[in-house]
Amino acid sequence: MGITKSEIFTEQQNEIALIAKAFGHPARVAILQHLFKMQTCICGDLVEEIGLAQPTISQHLKELKNLGLIKGNVEGTSVCYCINEDKWNEALGLFKEFLELQPNTVNSCK
Repeated sequence: MGITKSEIFTEQQNEIALIAKAFGHPARVAILQHLFKMQTCICGDLVEEIGLAQPTISQHLKELKNLGLIKGNVEGTSVCYCINEDKWNEALGLFKEFLELQPNTVNSCK
């Protein structure tokens, strides 16, 4: 398998690909959906809600936090997570612009 040469792609292309990778696992999608549904920071009840082991949930939370899609705040002995609204809105804009592209139907391939 070759090395990804991200430097030959635009910053926007790389950002879309990174966020798409986060959406590429149903557990991460479920975590994001749960955070949106609760509309508050969540402290520790994701294991019961998502149905995966704590280490697995922690790994997915780490991925989402590294991308900036969620924020984590330490409260006592636990970490509380919530959606990073600024980053989410940025991602929404990127995907909206990308997904609204229309194919050129005049020269369509057959």
